[in-house]
Amino acid sequence: MIRLWQSWKEDVQCVFARDPAARSTLEILLTYPGVHAVFWYRLAHRLWLYGFKLLARWLSTVARWLTGVEIHPAAKIGRRFFIDHGMGVVIGETAEIGDDVTLYHGVTLGGTSWREGKRHPTLGNGVIVGAGAKVLGPIYIGDEARIGSNAVVVKNVPEGVTVVGIPGHVVQRKKIDEAKRAQAETLLGFDAYGIGNDAPDPVERAIHALTDHVLAIDAQLKRTQQELARLGASVDVTDLPSLDACVLDGCESEQSVMHNK
Repeated sequence: MIRLWQSWKEDVQCVFARDPAARSTLEILLTYPGVHAVFWYRLAHRLWLYGFKLLARWLSTVARWLTGVEIHPAAKIGRRFFIDHGMGVVIGETAEIGDDVTLYHGVTLGGTSWREGKRHPTLGNGVIVGAGAKVLGPIYIGDEARIGSNAVVVKNVPEGVTVVGIPGHVVQRKKIDEAKRAQAETLLGFDAYGIGNDAPDPVERAIHALTDHVLAIDAQLKRTQQELARLGASVDVTDLPSLDACVLDGCESEQSVMHNK
């Protein structure tokens, strides 16, 4: 009972780290159906292990009525498990979930076979599964992997990667893109908002597209200067200022001009 109580405490405390809307322990206890569902699961799982399987199934059914979350009491779930927003989450009988995992609403950890035995997925530590995602079959999702919203995953996922789409596929960048990123950062003198290289974010893509465009223009300009110099023309070869210098000097100068007007 002491271990069960400790698990409940950890399930509540982890919410503060993963949901900025959480303001107090009392609020979490009263208004978070995902937390309620995990409470019921941990009790039902303990009963399942003690052999009270019918009672465990009945408790999980009650929890489903109250929270909209269905967790089979035989599933194995680690510490600090958080279901954000609850509702519509389904976790099958042979599913296994590591520590510090987060699921959002509408997630299914389901099976693809009617045969007995292992038929549901295993999630490593620190995995995040986005809203509406379906992870199906006896597959393994590596530690710290990210499953995008509405993705359908039916194959093993390596650790630390992001998976999106139907069917789910790993978001990867070409090696040449990484070289361009480094070259652009050297040229421009900044890292675009410090965005990670594996984030499938439309703003990040737009920023990197702009840096690629600037890099291409710079390369064309240098080739043009070289060709003009070869033909004997006088060419200004002054290095362009870095972007951070423009921001610090140029923008302040522009503001002062506007103020004088």
